[in-house]
Amino acid sequence: MSEGAAQSLGISELMERLPHRYPMLLIDRLEDIVLGESAVGIKNVTMNEPFFQGHFPGAPVMPGVLIVEAMAQTAAALVVHSLGLATPDDKASKLVYFMTIDGARFRKPVLPGDVLRLHVAKERQRGAVWRFKAEGLVDGQKVAEATYSAMLVDRDDA
Repeated sequence: MSEGAAQSLGISELMERLPHRYPMLLIDRLEDIVLGESAVGIKNVTMNEPFFQGHFPGAPVMPGVLIVEAMAQTAAALVVHSLGLATPDDKASKLVYFMTIDGARFRKPVLPGDVLRLHVAKERQRGAVWRFKAEGLVDGQKVAEATYSAMLVDRDDA
């Protein structure tokens, strides 16, 4: 892909790049894309999220593990988009699997009505293994951070 590639991806384009579907597709948009380097994932958190029924009744909070998953989906969409691996047939040829999660920190709760902005940046890439650093922000305030690595694998080998 060239430097002039799309600077944002909507939900349809994300669904061409990621195998996730409701209720596990946790990002709505990808913005500020720098191919092979960084992007910002957008998650519009609504009271309709299925996890709020049990986390927690009367005091809904987005689970930290799902915030980290949304970070990983942002990075996966960036990788697949950067490598030009998207397919409109709902069968991307590659999958991205977590390998490590390090230094996860949760600083403030993410609540219904929040817009979670997931800033991901590649730290390094060696072959099929990518390492990212990510921060989640709501209204410009850091709510979470983590460093993680993932491996790109052929769907047929998964």
